[in-house]
Amino acid sequence: MKILLLEDEIMLNNAISEYLKDIGHMVESYTNGEDVIDNVDSSFDLLVLDINVPKKDGFEILQELNSKKIYIPTIYISALLDIEDITKAYDLGCREYIKKPFHLEELGIKINQILKKDQSNTTHIRFSENYSYSKTEKTLYFNGEPQTLTKKQLDIIHILALNINMIVDFERFRVDIWGGENIDNPTIRAEISRLKKALKEDFIKNIRGLGYKIDRYYSV
Repeated sequence: MKILLLEDEIMLNNAISEYLKDIGHMVESYTNGEDVIDNVDSSFDLLVLDINVPKKDGFEILQELNSKKIYIPTIYISALLDIEDITKAYDLGCREYIKKPFHLEELGIKINQILKKDQSNTTHIRFSENYSYSKTEKTLYFNGEPQTLTKKQLDIIHILALNINMIVDFERFRVDIWGGENIDNPTIRAEISRLKKALKEDFIKNIRGLGYKIDRYYSV
């Protein structure tokens, strides 16, 4: 996973960074919130945020990302123990709240739990470095911005998202997208080709002779 770490205590920042790298993750670390806002984007798989940090705190960071419709799984690590702070953290959408002091292995366990949940996530999926899709909203996002596509193109994206990592064959497209009409395979291919040309990144895979698929994207 590609992880963004925000921790203003230098020794703890270094210890967490080294631990995460040792267990196979990529890490970009920061010590103040403004630098996080300047550098965060949808290429990150996970945010690990302290709350009481200089310039912009961990709560403000998640609030700003939410307002931009940039949704990245977040773990808060904090010495704040009041239930009001913990409640606010979860209300903002964090996945986990780890109270300081903590064992580094606890952070590793929480990260693995999030990874397992995301593998079966049915709401918001990343397709590529910049594209993600909300199943509930039926909206395709590029860098957090909703994209304008035709209804049929969005229907194609949706059926591929419902079957993430699996091949959707031509018959499934005929039934779900064209309502069972007698549409030939070249017509389906042409429609998907137009969709692919409308995208800034090519994340729809053509499985020759079988159909199409989208693989869930994980940064490395």
